[in-house]
Amino acid sequence: MRRMTEPTPTARLVDPHSTAAAKVGERIAALRRRARLSRPTLADCADLDVRHLQRIERGHGNPTLLSLMQIAVALEVPLAHLVEDLEPEDMPGTRRPYGHSTRDMQTRRRYYAGNGALDY
Repeated sequence: MRRMTEPTPTARLVDPHSTAAAKVGERIAALRRRARLSRPTLADCADLDVRHLQRIERGHGNPTLLSLMQIAVALEVPLAHLVEDLEPEDMPGTRRPYGHSTRDMQTRRRYYAGNGALDY
């Protein structure tokens, strides 16, 4: 007889409830309200399902680059405007870009603190 085992967890680029997803969702919702668009109208203009747009705005979900591009075009803003001000710290549990590891950050702190540039 075969045993039922728990599914193996898969790695995700962004946790569906991460700070980065929440920031992007809040920014999209604010831009939508500023443009005085309803969710169904924006979803129709961006060629997305309304439920998918709702999940993105709430910070639940992991929108693709194509989805973000469609939303940016529908809102008439540059794509970069949706993701600006995101930091590597907003995405916990993911790989950090070169030069942003914990060790590199500690090294920079020691360097700048030793030169009197920063007060820690």
